[in-house]
Amino acid sequence: MRTKLSSFDFKMNDKLIADVPAKQRDESRLMVVHRDTGEIEHKTFKDIIDYFDDGDTFIFNNTKVFPARMYGKKEKTGAKIEVFLLRELNNEARLWDVLVDPARKIRVGNKLYFSDKNGNEILVAEVVDNTTSRGRTIRFFYDGTNEEFYDVLKELGHTPIPKYIQQKRGTKRIPEGLDAERYQTIYAKEIGAVAAPTAGLHFSRELMKRLEIKGINFSEITLHVGLGTFRSIDVEDLSKHKMDAEYFKVSEESINHVNHSLKHDKKVCAVGTTSMRSIESAVSATGTLKAAEGWTNKFIYPPYDFSIANSMITNFHLPKSSLIIMVAAFGGRDLIMEAYEQAVKQKYRFYSYGDAMLIL
Repeated sequence: MRTKLSSFDFKMNDKLIADVPAKQRDESRLMVVHRDTGEIEHKTFKDIIDYFDDGDTFIFNNTKVFPARMYGKKEKTGAKIEVFLLRELNNEARLWDVLVDPARKIRVGNKLYFSDKNGNEILVAEVVDNTTSRGRTIRFFYDGTNEEFYDVLKELGHTPIPKYIQQKRGTKRIPEGLDAERYQTIYAKEIGAVAAPTAGLHFSRELMKRLEIKGINFSEITLHVGLGTFRSIDVEDLSKHKMDAEYFKVSEESINHVNHSLKHDKKVCAVGTTSMRSIESAVSATGTLKAAEGWTNKFIYPPYDFSIANSMITNFHLPKSSLIIMVAAFGGRDLIMEAYEQAVKQKYRFYSYGDAMLIL
């Protein structure tokens, strides 16, 4: 039987979309969904500690968001161009895949100039290829070290918060530095993501310390979140959908706690859909977690047998997105759609800066 995209649609009010984070990371709301009984509870995120015990393991995605949105000027005309850095193709040649807006103005051979806050031009790039309607490959002209180059990108770039958040904010004044701090997990280490692994945004240092004191283990993997995670699905038959590939790494060091918890029938909690995709892309023949590194385009949709995690933390996602489809595969389609119906009625906050769901 084919799994249909339309099975994951629901109605929600745009007013539920969060355009700013909760005042404190761990004080967002938490919906707890019990797969075995169908019970749904309404809590605060820091209450999550009550559902885990000594020997359980959390799997965190330690990817770090870099300031991927830049604004430059086109040579000769001076037209303002938004350049969204997707991924580095070659660090020696400074080649990057990017999205440009407005794309109709940007052709192969065009040069783009980027200036600092004082108007001084400090970086130049040339368009060397077209990839998609909005996609381009560009080469930056820069002779310094990689570390120095990333410092320049950090100076010129802006936190790549989703466009829907910018649109909802309109003219609302946002505290300076809010997004740079809060659109990043507190355990972010490995630079490479253009979007945050949002389930992890709810963890505060205080909560992490309390979990550690209780004997809960932390395991870190890396998946550099790309925009493909959020790309809309345009086929009704989900078996025909192809995910964009994203780089991931599960190290030898990260598998020990997970496999120990599995062996002793403890909880293994995937923090976010990106952590879930990574570990499901690194399953051994015996059903344990193995070290792996590469690119994954794994698309998880019902029916699906999960091998590693037996619990999951996630945010509230778009209707008919690959994210809600994965969550429904884990929690059961009917139960998850009922949970979303309750979330809308109870006015939970949705999307990147929204509230969280724990599935047990």
